[in-house]
Amino acid sequence: MLDNKEYLTPRQIVAELDKYIIGQKDAKKNVAIALRNRWRRMNVSSEIQGDIIPNNILMIGATGVGKTEIARRLAKVANAPFTKVEASKFTEVGYVGRDVESMVRDLVEQSVNLVKAQKNEEVKEKAAELVEEIILDILIPPVKSKSGFSVSSSDESTPTNEAELNEKTRERFREKIRNGELDDRKIEINVKAPAPVGMGMIGNGMMDESSMIGLQDMLSGMMPKKSKKRKVTIADAKKLLFEEEAARLIDFDEVKEEAIKKAQNTGIIFIDEIDKIASGSGKNGSGPDVSREGVQRDLLPIVEGSSVNTKYGIIHTDHILFIAAGAFHVSKPSDLIPELQGRFPIRVELNSLTKDDFYKILKDPKNALTKQYEALFMAEEVSLEFQDEALHEIAETAFAINEEVENIGARRLHTVMSHLLNDFLFDVPDVIQPNAKLMVTRDLVKERLDGLVKNKDLSQYIL
Repeated sequence: MLDNKEYLTPRQIVAELDKYIIGQKDAKKNVAIALRNRWRRMNVSSEIQGDIIPNNILMIGATGVGKTEIARRLAKVANAPFTKVEASKFTEVGYVGRDVESMVRDLVEQSVNLVKAQKNEEVKEKAAELVEEIILDILIPPVKSKSGFSVSSSDESTPTNEAELNEKTRERFREKIRNGELDDRKIEINVKAPAPVGMGMIGNGMMDESSMIGLQDMLSGMMPKKSKKRKVTIADAKKLLFEEEAARLIDFDEVKEEAIKKAQNTGIIFIDEIDKIASGSGKNGSGPDVSREGVQRDLLPIVEGSSVNTKYGIIHTDHILFIAAGAFHVSKPSDLIPELQGRFPIRVELNSLTKDDFYKILKDPKNALTKQYEALFMAEEVSLEFQDEALHEIAETAFAINEEVENIGARRLHTVMSHLLNDFLFDVPDVIQPNAKLMVTRDLVKERLDGLVKNKDLSQYIL
């Protein structure tokens, strides 16, 4: 049984998503239910647990309305391994059917990184102590007390032999290391030499990716581990040595086992541009459609549930949550093969963004564009502020350009904000000095953007 505290309730999940994504309540609600259902399945005590499969989700909506962000933020909320793949890449020249399995391998890789980070945190204190000892041994080599050697003194606090004196000196230096007083001092350390970068294909290049990776790992494991001396600052030495010491303290077999389990039970794979492999997105009956349908049929067993070989072991995809997305401007969901349609039973249509949505996107999210620019200017000790009327004007401008040229959703705000503030960013700190204050007003926005909105040639806004 999993602790209920580890998993948020659907309402709590939506509340977390609301901090970063504006609107799209229906999509948030469905992904929140899907995430909570994982906790419910893993807490089912009967044999039916293995038969409860996730309800995969198909998001339908134009570019820039939040499809990818919802999936990415969902994974962060759940602390789950996440990978994104564009379905259209599997239709490119040189496509091989087994390539679709690469997204599962990528997911396992992400899962391994998550588990390693968690294990590193668990051994952090112990590894830091070992690193301190290594650095101290370099700065002040320990000495063994010599038999019969002693220094008499009436003061009890005076060291009685060389070993005690050495130990007291080491303790003083230990404090200096912990306080960062010696961070700029250079020392020479032994570090593992980096592994060779790949060995190239063998024979006629017919080996698949997992076999190639497995062979490389096996051969690299047989080769003797080399180390080399490096002269680095103590600050850098702490980082380099910490990685090595933490790796020694962690059981990597346990990491692999946990990572596979985590990927199987909590992994999320986001398949973007799935509409590009639907039959309605190209000519009917021949040409590219053959490749598109082939990709769908290669995706099908993975989404249905199959076993995929990775360099960390075999992973079963039965309980991985798949979220697919597409604009479906040319094609429609029914153009996908029926078997694949059936594997995405939950369909959510995302709304196009309005002027009001643009205004909220600029103001409300924790990572709002305005807050990002404020942070960039603050790095130069320049204060940047936006008047509320200015935010409304920026939102209206972005919306108008989307209407006239091409609707790229919230991404339009990036180009508008860039055009608005690039001159200021160029002038800091040469012209605009530190401690200056910049106020973005409605008049300033109109002055810099109005002429471009009226100009029909808006090619510079097309990304």
